[in-house]
Amino acid sequence: MRRAAVVPLGATLAALLAAGLVTALPAGPALPQTAPAPGPAQGRIRVNQQGYLPGEPKQARLMTTAPVHDARYLVTDHAGHVVLRGRVPQHSAGSWNARFPAVYRLGLSRLHTPGRYRVATSGDVTTHSPWFRVRGAGDIFGKILRAGVAFDRNQRDGARVVAGPLHRRPSHLHDRQASIYRWPRMERGSDLILDRRLHRIGGPVDVSGGWFDAGDYLKFTHSTAYNDVLLFSSARMLGSRAPSRLVAEARVGLHWLMKMWDAKHRSLLIQVGIGSGNRAGTFRGDHDLWRLPQADDRDTRHADRFVSHRPVFRAAPPGHPISPNLVGRVSAAFALAAQQDAGSHPERARRDLRQARLLYARAATKHPPHPLVTALPHAFYPESTWRDDMQLGAAEIALASHRLGQPAARYVRESALWAHGFIAEHSTDTLNLYDTAALADSALADALGRVPHGRLAVSRADLVTDLRHQIHRGIVHSRHDPFGAAEPVDEFDANSHTFGLIATVALYDRLTHSRRFQGFASLERTWLLGGDPWGVTAMVGVGHTFPLCMQHQVANLSGTLDGTPPIDVGAVVNGPNGKGNFDGGLGGFQTGMRHCTAAARTLERFDGHGSRYVDDVRSWQTDEPALDMTGAAVIAAAAQLRLHPHAGLGR
Repeated sequence: MRRAAVVPLGATLAALLAAGLVTALPAGPALPQTAPAPGPAQGRIRVNQQGYLPGEPKQARLMTTAPVHDARYLVTDHAGHVVLRGRVPQHSAGSWNARFPAVYRLGLSRLHTPGRYRVATSGDVTTHSPWFRVRGAGDIFGKILRAGVAFDRNQRDGARVVAGPLHRRPSHLHDRQASIYRWPRMERGSDLILDRRLHRIGGPVDVSGGWFDAGDYLKFTHSTAYNDVLLFSSARMLGSRAPSRLVAEARVGLHWLMKMWDAKHRSLLIQVGIGSGNRAGTFRGDHDLWRLPQADDRDTRHADRFVSHRPVFRAAPPGHPISPNLVGRVSAAFALAAQQDAGSHPERARRDLRQARLLYARAATKHPPHPLVTALPHAFYPESTWRDDMQLGAAEIALASHRLGQPAARYVRESALWAHGFIAEHSTDTLNLYDTAALADSALADALGRVPHGRLAVSRADLVTDLRHQIHRGIVHSRHDPFGAAEPVDEFDANSHTFGLIATVALYDRLTHSRRFQGFASLERTWLLGGDPWGVTAMVGVGHTFPLCMQHQVANLSGTLDGTPPIDVGAVVNGPNGKGNFDGGLGGFQTGMRHCTAAARTLERFDGHGSRYVDDVRSWQTDEPALDMTGAAVIAAAAQLRLHPHAGLGR
């Protein structure tokens, strides 16, 4: 599964130009990949810029402009002392592109002493790496976790924003009195609305607060629930080590989700705001403007009436069954909150659990809608599976019920049934916004160990096997990628899938009391944090070279564009994507954008295997961050930290 290629921060280029909303400064096409001129081989060394654990397997990658046959490498510490020597392998791990036809693995596993190091090569190719560190688990994973939570804080909407380094201000206060509208008709494969007007069917409702979904200002129940599950799950994994800001941020998501669920009328709201306006041009949407969010409250233009007073949409008519993917993940978030509160606020926990059960009972499992309900348009988030979400919801309700001394066996049985059905589907996906099976398997395995039950549709061994199969999908792909990428780099969401695999490894290792796949997890962490062909980390503020020009309005308009503070620390971007998604170039800069293109021509030389990575404010394909992507990094860090129970959270 992948995020659909629907432009999230604007209508089609033609429509924007016609409306005068962009400046026509088209970006040139990608430069053709040509072999370098004959001469001594040139090279680049890619390392984990965040750092390696002392005892884990460690690799760097050397990419060269020609095959090398007599090259050596050495590692020096900060004082210039040589601490490791090695020979570059005779055989390449594969070709990356015409410019870099050879990639070599450099083993660094003998580095055990914490410190600052650099790799240098000699012989057929002379080059050196950026400085990197060997450091403890708390320093590595703690920073990733704290940075991810900081991004969520910057994504807040409503009155409870945190000013922070990006000088956030309260926004979209009109959401306190929002109207509910009928689903509009939309152009196929687009978010352009075909209706001349929107039809109000209810309200007012208070849908203020919560988080912006991505670089725009829309809010979705689908992605918010997923992110909230990740945050609450991370807090549970860390126990007393969980930072207070992590728990507080999870409650921000919970508070908004509770607003979206109308228990009295058995109705779930799914979305606040519209992406684009309509074809007739009688109103505009969120993606048609580039501005700071607080500007919407002051926007009195008639064409922007649905920007300042944002429409809200239901998942289904009141009292009707609700799309089970939404039911499963939202009820899981409610149940996780109940578990968090069970010891300190039992009354609040019981209220949260009651709402989880009420919502869970409304799932349309007999006749699920097709397509499943996620967002308007569905192409924004094209989820196609739901049994994993229902398995997760039932398992978390079972754990919460058990914690509060209430009957739980029914939910264990139902979770097992959903698990059996999902495993039978033979999904080829891994943990991400569209597939929660790894979390569901782990939660159900825990429930099996705590809640008395009879014969079930699946066993603990079945759940562990399912986790192993998910990990193996990543391992198989990494074996054929010169840089060890576990996911296709020519599809959407490579970064979030890879963080999800790192989390899945930790979930598996905890259940099996092993470290079987930690070498794979280390390799994938390296790929994410500077070890990819471009040498750019996936998370802003982590490593030496990270995204500078995200397609994110607040970061673009309130932050710096050179990597110095203030920046939107913790944001995880989509990462490399298929070059076909860039057909026609990037288009112009939308009116209001601060022009930002970071080393575009330098990065192009590293494009390969059908992929591109572009660090440009116009590049929604690679450079837009989102809740689910950053949440994946948070839970990867928390799950790995759980395997190091004596590690702090670093600085």
